Amino acid sequence: MAESTSVELIISNALKLPGVKVNRNEFLAKTLADQISADQLKLVLEKGPIEANISSSQLKRIAKSIVEKRTLQTSTASFAAGLPGGVAMAATIPADTIQFFGVALRLAQELAYLYGYKDMWQDNQIDMERVKGELILFLGVMFGVGGSASILKVFSSKLSQQILKKLPQKALTKTLIYPIVKKIAAMIGVKMTKDSFAKSFAKVVPVLGGVVSGGLTYTSMKKMGNRLNDVFYESMTYSGTDLKNDFNQIKKEMPEIIDADFIELENKILNKS
Repeated sequence: MAESTSVELIISNALKLPGVKVNRNEFLAKTLADQISADQLKLVLEKGPIEANISSSQLKRIAKSIVEKRTLQTSTASFAAGLPGGVAMAATIPADTIQFFGVALRLAQELAYLYGYKDMWQDNQIDMERVKGELILFLGVMFGVGGSASILKVFSSKLSQQILKKLPQKALTKTLIYPIVKKIAAMIGVKMTKDSFAKSFAKVVPVLGGVVSGGLTYTSMKKMGNRLNDVFYESMTYSGTDLKNDFNQIKKEMPEIIDADFIELENKILNKS
């Protein structure tokens, strides 16, 4: 799949940009220090905001402010990259595309940490298996790839986690996560191709091109961030009925990934819940 390969290449290059890596503890401490007690902050760093009993409404409000902050940042970056003569990175990948994904990946990490995800970095190096799994799934939600929101809610739900923990990680990745991730990566690649045409026309006219590119980026990133925020928020108040509905949605949106292993996992999770 050429599209999925290109998306993985873009992600690997975007993760190398300064400021894209998010230190989980530093981010949570900086974001929450003036809103909670020192004892509660200690619990946040150890177990996560949700386990520290920070309310879902407070988390969603904080997440919205983070989305707005990153949206403004990527719009400014896109304006600079939208001017003619911008230097391309990774040979054939436009600089504004790398910048856009860099901000999206930073935003995805921040929202994930806010809603209780573990640190994605080990010894200052990204865990590549999680890049292929969680980060691309986050991007799938952000880009509005059909079925990705339901997949994320299923895998994030406490109703599913006990079952998922009992499965061998390699088997889970190979039979379930990897096919889903490849599908999402390919679909993101198609979406980026379509979006690139609009931005290419904008760059024909000096200065105006930069303004148009920045405007498109502002609108896109805000929608993307809000999509991911909404899905994380919905995962906090998840019911057995929601779980069943999301499995049905996955099968509707991504029928080609449904096999015996997927059905077995679905039955185990639904019967447990």
